[in-house]
Amino acid sequence: MSTPPAQVDKGHSEGARATGPAGPRGRGGKSPADKVETLAWLRRISGDLATVTTKRLEDSLPWYAEMPPGRRSAVGLVAQAGITSFIQWYDDPASTPWIAADIFAAAPRELLRSVSLTQTLQLIRVTVEVTEERLVGKGEDLREAILLYSREVAFAAADVYARAAEARGLWDARLEALVVDSILTGEADEELPSRIAALGWHGHGEVCVLVGTTPPQFDVDHLRRTARKLGVDVLIGVQGSRLVLVIGRAQLPGRTAEDPGPELPFLDIGRQLESGFGPGYLVLGPPVPALVDASSSARASLAGFAVARAWRGAPRPVEADDLLPERALAGDPLAKQTLVERIYRPLQAHSSDLVTTLWSYLDNGRSLEATARELFVHPNTVRYRLKRVSEVIGWDATGPREALILQTALILGSIGTSDAARRRAAIPRHGR
Repeated sequence: MSTPPAQVDKGHSEGARATGPAGPRGRGGKSPADKVETLAWLRRISGDLATVTTKRLEDSLPWYAEMPPGRRSAVGLVAQAGITSFIQWYDDPASTPWIAADIFAAAPRELLRSVSLTQTLQLIRVTVEVTEERLVGKGEDLREAILLYSREVAFAAADVYARAAEARGLWDARLEALVVDSILTGEADEELPSRIAALGWHGHGEVCVLVGTTPPQFDVDHLRRTARKLGVDVLIGVQGSRLVLVIGRAQLPGRTAEDPGPELPFLDIGRQLESGFGPGYLVLGPPVPALVDASSSARASLAGFAVARAWRGAPRPVEADDLLPERALAGDPLAKQTLVERIYRPLQAHSSDLVTTLWSYLDNGRSLEATARELFVHPNTVRYRLKRVSEVIGWDATGPREALILQTALILGSIGTSDAARRRAAIPRHGR
């Protein structure tokens, strides 16, 4: 006795429902025949989807419409690759779990550099919206598939940009270390300006170098944020226990070139950055006109850092020029030259009386009366000449620390003068 057709259909339907997704039915309860038909339909409309998506991108994303034709074409290829990849993933999601990452293989490197992660997510959103609109009425299983796949694409995009950012960060760190090392060693070449530009240096005008110790827990991002708030840009170099900052003035946030606002002295900037360094001495080199000239500031700050312990009362930070006596005693030729050129020669060129008075004042323990007796002048004359000394060179001989600096300059200047006189005397005179 044969079974009625209606009973056969009913039994088949109940068996299909019983087996569920693991049985004859495919993804989301769709039978294999229905899934094959859906896949064929998706392949037929994939070209239309790519065309509509490109049109929607032009209409809804202003930055996309402004892109050069070559880059717009590359974005279109990425969108088309995403649609094709979805069809493949929908056909067999288990066999290619990471097929979403292949979408970005169609993007040239320059596209990944010119399109930000935010813009990429906007591209994904528009593509998903267009696809969802076209799939309306084709079943909830297909809609769930596109939502799940869009999530995979978003994570794949984040992974691509995260790896690119990590690689860029490592490259920047190596380049920054190379630039700082070139500044410290003074071995700058014609490639230094291009390397500085590649780092995105925003500094303009004066630059100085700050040297201290590396803290146990070094937070480079906090140091950069603090520098930006102070209106400066920094290059950071970590050399073992030594931390080096190359500081350059930058445009303050919210300020224009016509209204730059007040600029903090570098010493005040160093005080604000002091918390980013470890314990120990902190030495600030003298300002120089531009970053390419920073090697002279670096030499001064490094020399000062090496002898800072010789000044018991050294502030933090201390200017390298305030350590000129210690640097000169340690054999720093730059310190010797600075002392002679900034103190001895200006005084000598202005008046020999100023040099004589300063010598006598320092030799007599900074006593006005003893100096006046030695020079056979009134004490007020000594006061007047010391005031003129301060006006000419900027240092006040009445302070103990500045007195040490001035006396060292006088000693070095007199040695240099004696050497020059001996050299002139050794030159043979003809015609006698």
